[in-house]
Formats: sequence, structure tokens, C-alpha cells
Amino acid sequence: MSELLVDLKAFLQSSPTPYHAVKAMAKRLDVAGYQYLDEADSWALSEGGRYYTVRNGSSIIAWCLPKAKSVIESGFRMVGAHTDSPCLKVKPQPEIHKHDYQQLGVEVYGGVLLNPWFDRDLSMAGRVSYLDVDRRRKQALVNFQKPVAVLPSLAIHLDRDANTSRTINAQTHLPVILAQGKHAGDFKSILSQQLIKEGVADVAEILDYEISLYDTQEPSIVGLADEFIASARLDNLLSCFMGLNALLNADSDEGVLLVCNDHEEVGSMSAAGAQGPMLSQVIERLVPAVEDRVRMLNRSMLISADNAHGVHPNFSDKHDANHGPLLNAGPVIKINANQRYASNSETSGLFKDLAQQVGVPVQSFVVRSDMGCGSTIGPITAAELGVKTLDIGVPQFAMHSIRELAGVQDVDSLIKVLEAFYKEKYV
Repeated sequence: MSELLVDLKAFLQSSPTPYHAVKAMAKRLDVAGYQYLDEADSWALSEGGRYYTVRNGSSIIAWCLPKAKSVIESGFRMVGAHTDSPCLKVKPQPEIHKHDYQQLGVEVYGGVLLNPWFDRDLSMAGRVSYLDVDRRRKQALVNFQKPVAVLPSLAIHLDRDANTSRTINAQTHLPVILAQGKHAGDFKSILSQQLIKEGVADVAEILDYEISLYDTQEPSIVGLADEFIASARLDNLLSCFMGLNALLNADSDEGVLLVCNDHEEVGSMSAAGAQGPMLSQVIERLVPAVEDRVRMLNRSMLISADNAHGVHPNFSDKHDANHGPLLNAGPVIKINANQRYASNSETSGLFKDLAQQVGVPVQSFVVRSDMGCGSTIGPITAAELGVKTLDIGVPQFAMHSIRELAGVQDVDSLIKVLEAFYKEKYV
């Protein structure tokens, strides 16, 4: 197994929530010599400097300023992705006791494919706000790591239509089993005990939390020839990983930037989402004068990286016959006439040229004309900044399932093209 895939598996396994993903990315940026900038502080930036900032613990922006010219002359080569994935989140008052079982009520986050969540070994992770022993408000990340919850299926003997017409009620069918009896205590007590186990010794009172359930099965390389990677949260931690690797690998003379936003799966409308002001505020601090900023953005481009639907051999009729991306056949340019994707002929042409230069094949995806089309942070960011934009991604199966599948060759391929983009002089 290549070192790249080893790193990818470790990143996916260490990132059960957006908070953990940003923490893992920040650690790699620290090692690479990037300087953390707190949004609440004044920023002193230098030519060729490497920096990053974090908002809400779940969104991150990293950038390098050009070495030999102003960023106004250079512009930014920007890559965007998102840190969140569809999942089940624990409710604020989740305790349910039925027939001697202790359960947790959950809320559906994003467009979850619900059936695969049944009969999995589930754990919990997220962020906790608490008071310490001196009654100071603090936050900490928590990750139970081991399986602590399960959502058993109903036996087919009791549901004879399970294979033909089963539907899932998110309110009544999804509470997970946490324990038998009432010995586990209330949920905040469980969190407090887990934080202490993880070395957070000053917890006096849990104030609130944002906790997600996740599958404990580790990422795997599968296929007779090791062609695929199977994991949770490939949409869209895979793009975060590829964008970060390209950023760290590219030794560019131009301005380069990586933005990974939270909340894409629920519309991006938040302070840390792509429809919020985080990226525009960072750019305003880098180029305060309006005219200079407009000139800089005119010399800039954004590549929005979010996985694409590979053509499933058992369901090929769900694709346009001429636009069915194959796994391990190269990154996919995503096109939609109604601007659900922000690609246009100029931005896709640049990407195709860069891909040819590094020997990477390119595919195209257009949704069937009689089906609805999803969207990405691409059109949102393009509208917020007024920057030309391209939507791309690597093809995958089982998008929004608890376990997804992508091609290992596509990971290396897209990193190569993104590196070339970061180095490109004219965009």
C-alpha cells in the first residue's frame, strides 16, 4: 500500500466529525510551517508567508502569499471542499428508556441514506462545552472510538415486506440502543466520564454538546487488485485530503488557498458555511482596498472539489448514457446548465489543459435531463466572491451512505492536477 493511501486511511479514521477533521488538518499545517492566525487578533502578514485560520472549530482556510509579487497581481488559486458528512446526531435531551433498554434519540443531519445505518457497530464523537472546576467555560473534543451503540434491524419474520417496500421513520425507527438497564446514567454524565478518560480532568458541568454517531469500521482497500477505498465520510473528507496534500506539495510562486467549509450538507448557510462570510472576510483582511480586491479576484479562480456519482453497473439507467463517470478513470468535471454547478467552458478548459500536462484523464458528469441535480459550495462561493469557478470531483459509489466507495487511482490523479493548478501562472 502506498504511503499516500496509508495517510488517507489514517486521516479518515481520525476524523469522525468536522471538528476532528479540522484538528487533523491543522496539525499537518503546523508541521509544514504554517502559522495559525486567530480571527480575533490583528494579522501581520509577510511576503511568501504561510498561514491558516479556523472558525467554529469546523471550517478552515489555509493560504500562501506569493513570493515575488503582490497578491493583487497574482490573485489566488483556490480549492474548496467541505468537512461535514450526512450522519445521525444526538438530540439535546436524548434519553429514552423502553423495555429495559437505554436508547438515544437522534436527529438526521443532511441527506442520509438511512438503511445502511442499521446493524453497524456505532461510536460517538463531537464537541462538548463545559464548565471547569473554577467555573470557566471551555470546549473539548470527545471520541469514544469503541462501539457503544447499535441500531438493530427488525427481523424479516416481523416485517415480511422489508425487501420490497420498507420505509424508515426518522423519529421512531432510529433511536439507537446504548445499554441495557439504567446503569449507564444520563447522557451528560456519560460524556463527562468519557472526557475524563480522554484526559480532560477539569470537567465540573457539561453545558451542551454536538455529538454525532459514526461507524467504527476502519477504512479499507478492497478489490482483487486493491482498486478501491471503502470508508465513511469520503464525501467530502476525500476532497479535503486531496486539497491539503496538493497545497502542501505545491511550491508555487502564486497566491494559493484552500478552504474547507462546514455545513455544506445542510445548505451552507451558517457563519462557518460557504454561504457565510468566512472566506470573504479573510480575503478582505488580505486585500482591504475594494478596487485592489476586485482586481485580485479577477486574477483568481476557485476549484470546488466534491465527489461525483460514478455510474453504478447495476443502476446504469440512472445516468445520462454519455456522461457516466467510471471509478479509477480520472477526476470528473461537473456541469449543469442551471448553475447547480459553477463550471463553464473557460474554467473546464483550463482544468483539461492542466490534466493533459500531468497525464491525467478527465471525465464529465451531467445529470439526466429528467432528474434533479444536487449542488456544491461552488456556485455559492462564486456568487459570494464573484470569482470564476469550476466544479469537479472524483467518482464514487454509495454517496451519503454510512460507507462509501471510491477508486484509489483517482486520489493520486486529482492531487496531481490540483498541484498543477496551484502552480499555474495565468488563471
